[in-house]
Amino acid sequence: MKAQEPPPLPLHDVLNAYANGYFLMGDGQDDHSMHWYNPPMRAVMPIRELHISRKLKKLARSNPFEIRIDSAFPAVMEGCMENRLYQWITPDIRKLFNALHLSGYAHSIECWQANRLVGGIYGLALGGAFCAESMFSRVPGASKIALVHLCARLDKGGFCLLDCQILNEHTEQFGAHDIPKTEYIRRLHHAIRAPADFLLQDTSPPLTETALAQKFLGLS
Repeated sequence: MKAQEPPPLPLHDVLNAYANGYFLMGDGQDDHSMHWYNPPMRAVMPIRELHISRKLKKLARSNPFEIRIDSAFPAVMEGCMENRLYQWITPDIRKLFNALHLSGYAHSIECWQANRLVGGIYGLALGGAFCAESMFSRVPGASKIALVHLCARLDKGGFCLLDCQILNEHTEQFGAHDIPKTEYIRRLHHAIRAPADFLLQDTSPPLTETALAQKFLGLS
């Protein structure tokens, strides 16, 4: 069996940096490009108050995708690398987040259709904070449905902070907004101490992904 390649940075250092408000991005210039960022404003997205359009709620009600958790984390990262003019997910960042996933810190929400991965989101869970890294769609609506399922899971699992790093038009439509770095750090440190459970291991009886989303959307 081939030995697992060591991550390009110690995982403890990466987790400590994220816990203090930093995040990683590459500049796309080479495979080893990784830079730490801690901007003066930070984008956060509401979990319970996620802005969901009527069209998206109708799509979610129709259950167009099979939702899986952590079944194809590397493939989700690969999907997030598609069709991007500015490539910030470098090979070293992929290696690092795959190592974080294998260590139980990084997770993926996946949309499958006819046994094909068509969309998803991945990110890093630290206590009750989830640092969303990227999302993708190969069919219309897939990343949006993945976001709904992510928020449903975070809400059920006791999370209180959803970080989306840098505000853009796509995340803004769901209610994401900027807050000052000092306020973000305060919320982050509070969230990290929360007894959250991304995998919902203690949920009894276990909820299906469909039931979880419908309860979150107020459809059940």
